[in-house]
This record gives sequence, C-alpha cells and structure tokens, in this order.
Amino acid sequence: MFDVTCIGEALIDFSFLGISDNNMELFERSPGGAPANVACAVSKLGLKTAFIGKVGADMHGEFLISVLRECGVDTSGMVIDPSVFTTLAFVKVSENGERSFSFARKPGADTQLEIHELNMYIITNSYIFHMGSLSLTDEPARSATIYAAQKAKAAHSIIAYDPNYRESLWESPEEARRQIRSVFPYVDAIKISDEETALLTGYEDPERASLEIMSQGIPLVIVTMGAKGAFIRTESGSALIRGNHVDVVDTTGAGDAFWGGFLYQIAQTKVHPKNLPLDMAKMFAGFAIRVAEISIGRRGAIHAMPYLSEVQL
Repeated sequence: MFDVTCIGEALIDFSFLGISDNNMELFERSPGGAPANVACAVSKLGLKTAFIGKVGADMHGEFLISVLRECGVDTSGMVIDPSVFTTLAFVKVSENGERSFSFARKPGADTQLEIHELNMYIITNSYIFHMGSLSLTDEPARSATIYAAQKAKAAHSIIAYDPNYRESLWESPEEARRQIRSVFPYVDAIKISDEETALLTGYEDPERASLEIMSQGIPLVIVTMGAKGAFIRTESGSALIRGNHVDVVDTTGAGDAFWGGFLYQIAQTKVHPKNLPLDMAKMFAGFAIRVAEISIGRRGAIHAMPYLSEVQL
C-alpha cells in the first residue's frame, strides 16, 4: 500500500538566475511539476509514495526519473515516450515578487498520458491519491486523470486536489474554471491559493470561497495565503493559521511543500478529511506551514523539501 500517490506533470523548471558576462539571461535547470513536488515532499518526510506520469525519452526525462528515485519515490508508474519531449517551464520573477511562466508544451509529454498506460496496481493501492489541474488542460491526459481518480475513489482512496492554475495553459479562464471544477465530485481534500479563489468561486475572500467549495461536497478546504498563513475549513469549523517571519530565498514549490506536509499528517493519522476535527486540522496546518517555511529558505522546489528531522527541530 502506498501512503500517497501523485499523478500529473513532472517537468523541468528553468528559473532565471541572472545575466552572463556576455549580457545573456541565465536560467537554472531544476526538477519540478506540482504533483512531483508533492510526491517528493511526502517521501522526504518518511512515507511511501509513488508518481504516475509521462516524460520524454530525453535528457530531461531521465533527469526527472533519477531525482524522483533519489527522493525515494516509486517511479514504476512513469511512462517514457520517445515520441514527445519532456515539458519545460521557464520562470521569471518580477521586482515585486510575481512569477511569470512560459511553457514549452505543444504537446509536452505530461499531456500525453493515456488510460491504457496507467499503472492500476498503484492507483488502487493508495491511501491518498493526489492530482492537479495541469493534467486536465489537454487530452489524452485529461481522460486518463479522471479515469484514475474514479478508480482510486472506487478503491476507497482519499482524493486530494490542488488546482495550481496557470493561465497560459488554458484557452480561457472560463474553460479553466469548468475543467478544474469538473473533478470536484471525487475530491475529499482541496488546497487552493488565494490567487485562485475568485476564479474558482467568484469570491476573493478565503472564508467565503472555502464555504462555496465546501458546498460542492468537499469536506476539507484549505486556502494558502503566502506570508499570511493558511485558512482551513473542515466540517467542524474554520480557522486562520498564521506563519512565522522567515527569510525568503525562493518561493517555488512552497504550496507543494505545504500540501505535502498536510497530506503526510493525514496519511500518518489515518483520519479521513470528512472526520477531521478542527483542532487536528490546525495542528496539521501548523506542521505544513513549517515544511513550506523551510522550503522557501532554499533554492528550487524538490531539492528544497525538508526531511522530518528538520521540521521537528
């Protein structure tokens, strides 16, 4: 039995690093992809994880598989496809800290995962099955992701979800909202950022947005709010959990670090989100915030994820 299985994109983040002596922009290659980040976060905390997705038969795909294995993630559900190229994401950060993304994904390998390529043993033997919305932008990955979620749900897995909206990958905000919300009926726990509340619910306020999402039948809703902390809502109440002031080096993957920390706690305690008391959820969120705060003090995403011993200091 796997504690947490993640399906979706494993890709390369090329992050802006500065200007070369020849006055050219420099980008640093880092392993990434939100579901891959979550898998590594949970694995480095000490649980058994697996990743399901597709990469190209190229240097980047080989690199991603090796990084996941180094983190202790089971990669037997990963498909290597020589007909497509591993997805690349170029990331720049503006002076005010806002990130912008440019994707080489037409098509990227992550969008080409097909139903017949799914490792059903992993899917039906996972305590938590986690997915994001980048798998829903294109076929055939959209159908494969939904099929996998259906099978995991039928096998009594807890379904976790992080929409992780990237505007440039969708035809329109309306289409993104429709597809992202299409999997709500399967979801037991969802994490969204405060930048996604208005898109998904029509409300910017985390409290109202979380109420709207919970009304769709999702028993655990979390809105991450950057330096302000996280707003959590369970069926027994809601609370804002504040973070600590920490020095920021790189916020890439911070939300994935948080979600990995939270899912780790759910998998450890075996408490289903629909039965999660508010006090316990607050404790889980405090732990998850600590995981995220450590990660933003380091460069990159996967390599910045802490081990359990670091979080417990």
